[in-house]
Amino acid sequence: MKKQVLIAGGGIGGMAAALAASRAGWDVRMYERVAAFSEVGAGVQLGPNVVRCLQAWGLQKALQQVAAFPEKLQVRSALSGQELGTLELGRTAVQRYGAAYATIHRADLHALLHEGVQRYTDAQLHQGLAIESFVDASTSAQSVPGAETVVTVRTSQGKEIEGDALIGADGLWSRTRTQLLGYQSPRVTGHLAYRALVPQSALPPSLRTRQVTAWLGPRLHMVQYPVRRGELQNLVVIVQGPAPANLETWDHDANARDLEDALHGTSTALQHAVHSVEAAGSGWRLWPLADRPPVRSPDDMAQGLVALLGDAAHPMRPYLAQGAGMAIEDATQLERALSMHDLDVPLRLRRYAVNRWQRNARVQARSTRNGRIFHATGPVRWGRDWSLKLLGERVLDVPWLYRGDGGDASRS
Repeated sequence: MKKQVLIAGGGIGGMAAALAASRAGWDVRMYERVAAFSEVGAGVQLGPNVVRCLQAWGLQKALQQVAAFPEKLQVRSALSGQELGTLELGRTAVQRYGAAYATIHRADLHALLHEGVQRYTDAQLHQGLAIESFVDASTSAQSVPGAETVVTVRTSQGKEIEGDALIGADGLWSRTRTQLLGYQSPRVTGHLAYRALVPQSALPPSLRTRQVTAWLGPRLHMVQYPVRRGELQNLVVIVQGPAPANLETWDHDANARDLEDALHGTSTALQHAVHSVEAAGSGWRLWPLADRPPVRSPDDMAQGLVALLGDAAHPMRPYLAQGAGMAIEDATQLERALSMHDLDVPLRLRRYAVNRWQRNARVQARSTRNGRIFHATGPVRWGRDWSLKLLGERVLDVPWLYRGDGGDASRS
């Protein structure tokens, strides 16, 4: 008889977990609070480490149909507009790491995973229904060592459901995490992301792009790249400032004048790119950035019959472009762990956590460090710019990240 996993959350992490658990031979029931998925979101960058995961799940063709594959990364000064360094992507990434570097609309990535779940699995998706709490019999004082135990969840409709494992993929404000680890509010970073999506056809040719461009300036930076087969351009400007009062809602109205004020003194080329958004009939949305301290041990990711995945376990700042990627990597390791059918379920989840926590912690810490470098001022900024000019690709490439998938903690 198949074991059954319950998944809290139907976002990118939840969909990846459902696909992974089904491939491991488990029955899957997934619970998502929202009644319908939407196009809300912006662009996502997928390094070769993540693209290899999608390829292993048979999703390469689906990815090619909706993503863009930038030819290079170019870093420019936000103040002067001068090129600081470049990193070849495209074929170079394939040769080095066995997979391309992709950029994709968040909604397209979610839809790709959702379609994979529907096509390749028998997973049950319950929308408009959330997991509110759980009881893990394996950790109770009355549990018998070696005996089969279950985790019982209570839904937002008051119904109780039993499963052999629970995966919390319910995001930054995860209720599963709160019950497992205790309440800790996410950290307010003081960084605000203004994001926009613009049809490239609505832009003058000089502002269209087939590459990733990062503009680095004091206390701010901007990233722009193509998504949706190159039909759209994703622009994200991150500045430092006070966050909106409601942090639980990650998508807010943005005041374009506030953004213009923050970009005062930046290069004409950068400002032209920013002004092109409204000129093309699009608008800006505001995303306050929050995170948590790096994962400290396997216990932060799994205990008993309950495990955390993606932002529920390790929310991170976007300065390494690996938030969605780490959730997908989590799922690939969850698949391997759940496939160990001769092990008790708590040990399988422990194996998953042991294989993931150090890599996730390293990516979290490096993302925070990159943010300080991106937004550097004074002598640190000058040193950053000279390093990029002198070393270029050696500074921009990340072999330890792109070669791995988190499967061996000793290599992470």
